[in-house]
Amino acid sequence: MLASPSLLPLLPPSTDLETVPVLKALALANRALAELKGRAATIPNPAILIDTLSLQEAMASSEIENIVTTQDELFRAALFPESPGSAAAKEVARYSATLKLGHERLRQMKGIISNNTLIEMFRLLKGVDEGFRVTPGTVLRNETTGETVYVPPQDAREIAEHMSALERFVNDDEASGLDPLIKMALIHHQFESIHPFSDGNGRIGRILNVLYLTRAGLLDAPILYLSRHIIRNKADYYRLLQAGRDDGAWEHWVLYMLQAVAESSKTTLELVEGIGKRMADTKLRLRKELPRLYSQDLLNNLFRHPYTRIEFVKNDLGVSRLTAAKYLDELAKHNFVQKLRAGRSNYYVNAPLVQMFLDVSGRR
Repeated sequence: MLASPSLLPLLPPSTDLETVPVLKALALANRALAELKGRAATIPNPAILIDTLSLQEAMASSEIENIVTTQDELFRAALFPESPGSAAAKEVARYSATLKLGHERLRQMKGIISNNTLIEMFRLLKGVDEGFRVTPGTVLRNETTGETVYVPPQDAREIAEHMSALERFVNDDEASGLDPLIKMALIHHQFESIHPFSDGNGRIGRILNVLYLTRAGLLDAPILYLSRHIIRNKADYYRLLQAGRDDGAWEHWVLYMLQAVAESSKTTLELVEGIGKRMADTKLRLRKELPRLYSQDLLNNLFRHPYTRIEFVKNDLGVSRLTAAKYLDELAKHNFVQKLRAGRSNYYVNAPLVQMFLDVSGRR
């Protein structure tokens, strides 16, 4: 027999959230996030960061759900979406597409994060035509023991009501008076506790984090590499989620999320600075060694697509397929990229950029 669902609090909870430890952590997180936002603005094409960092976030967020792939598998899945590849790589690629879909809807709706957007994101992520859960039976279990640790709302009408209340809380900037980072922590906790979808709640919830930070103006684009910190502290993440439900331990949960933002901002800043430095170095080399080939659009292509192909260059630069192939072969000849082959197709890898992603991901 299914245990009774846990009662969910109204947001914001009726407790002091702005304690001295929270305010100290909040100052650090806001400062780190502001530094990231400022540095990201110096990259000439925002799509470079959105496309590359969304893949890194996708891989890390999916790893939390035990969906594991490699950098090479992931980039090749994005490069050749029509070809057979590992199921994990394709699912991670869908996560990246889902994050970008959420960002596009946020832009189209002038900063509103709607439940319709969340449902659309879920459908893309999972390749289904469902909405919020309508069938009871969902429980959250301990992965090791199988013991039930939490029962989310079961009734379809109750789930819809909770999600409507959450939608209002997300988009009302005046009601709570809370700092956006504290509010993000509460939004994430409530979304995971409602657990509105049949699957993929963790991944949609983590996308919601970065979309909310973008909505709040703390980021210009959803580039915060947040899930890597959660992987490193996965046990604490689940323990503190549950402590908030069981004991109302909100301070500890908010502190965890603020630390995640601060540490993730530093990691993402390292990636952004690495991209910027490599772009500058490549620009100088191109102008010196291949001045007739150089253009900002070509440079952007090499960094927006760490694995690129003739079709990408053709479309980005508006040149013929033959010209695009000549450009890439010349770049490979001068060691700007590595030329590789998959089946009948050539592809070209910005190896130093990919190695930087591996180095940073491996250290954090």
